[in-house]
Amino acid sequence: MSARYDELMALRNLGQNYAYTDRDVMLYAYGIGMGADPMDENELGFVNEATYTHRPLKVVPTFASVAAWGAGPGEMNLNRLLVVDGERDITFHRPLPVAAKITADSSVLDVFDKGKDKGVVIRHKTVLRNEAGEELATLLASRFARGDGGFGGPSEGQPEPHQMPGRAPDRTVDITTRPDQALVYRLCGDRNPLHSDPEFARRAGFPRPILHGMCTYGITCRGVLQTYTDYDPTAFRQHAVRFSSPVYPGETVTMEMWKDGGLISFEAKVKARDVTVIKSGRTMLG
Repeated sequence: MSARYDELMALRNLGQNYAYTDRDVMLYAYGIGMGADPMDENELGFVNEATYTHRPLKVVPTFASVAAWGAGPGEMNLNRLLVVDGERDITFHRPLPVAAKITADSSVLDVFDKGKDKGVVIRHKTVLRNEAGEELATLLASRFARGDGGFGGPSEGQPEPHQMPGRAPDRTVDITTRPDQALVYRLCGDRNPLHSDPEFARRAGFPRPILHGMCTYGITCRGVLQTYTDYDPTAFRQHAVRFSSPVYPGETVTMEMWKDGGLISFEAKVKARDVTVIKSGRTMLG
C-alpha cells in the first residue's frame, strides 16, 4: 500500500471535548424544518421550551450528527471543493440529553481508492460519550472525495447497501423544504460555502447552493419520527442512509417507507426533478 493510504488509515483523534445546550438542540430541529407550523404541538416539542404548562424539550435523534460538530480523525488534506457525503449511519445507545458535555473518539475505518480521476471513499467512526463515559451514539460516515484518488489502495470491499423491499411502499410522506433552509441549517456547524455561496456552488458544478446532505438526513429522520413513532425520539436505535443526489432548498422531499417489524426501510425522492436523493435508507426501532 502507498504512504498516502497508510497515512489516512492511521488517523485517529481521541478525547475531543464538546458541549451543547438546549439552544443547539432547538436550532437543529428548526434547521431540518420542524416548527414551520407554529401551532403544531408535536413539532413544537422539539423547538420550544417556553410553555405555560411545563413539558420536557425533546431531542431529534439525528442531532447526534452535529452534537460534536467538527469531531473527526484528523486532517485528510482533500480537495474540499469536490468532497461530498457518501453515507451516514448512527447507532443510538441511549437518548441524548437536552444539554451535555460530551467527548468524541474518532478513527478511520476504511479507505477505498477508486483510481485517478475517480475519487476516493473514506469511512470513519466517531463515538460520543457523556461525562460518565457511557456511550451515547456511534456515528459511521463516509465521504466521497471526487478530486482525490489514484494513490494506491484497495478499490473494493465497501459494505453492501441495504436491500429494499420489492413491494409498493407502505407509507409515503411529502416534506417541504424552505428556500432559505440551508442558511439556517449551516448554523448547526457545517459552514461549507457550497450551501450558501452561489459562486462557490457554480465552481463545484451546481447551478445554485445545495442543501446539506446531513440536513436531508435529518429530514428523513423526521419523516420516520412522525410516521411510525408518534414523535417519540427514544424509539430510535439506528438511522442509516446512502446519499445519491443533492436537494435544492425549496424543493419537496417525498419519502417512501416500508415497515417490517422494527425495521423501517425508506428512500427519498424529489419528484419535481425525477431524482432519488436518498437510497438504501433504514431505521431500526425498539
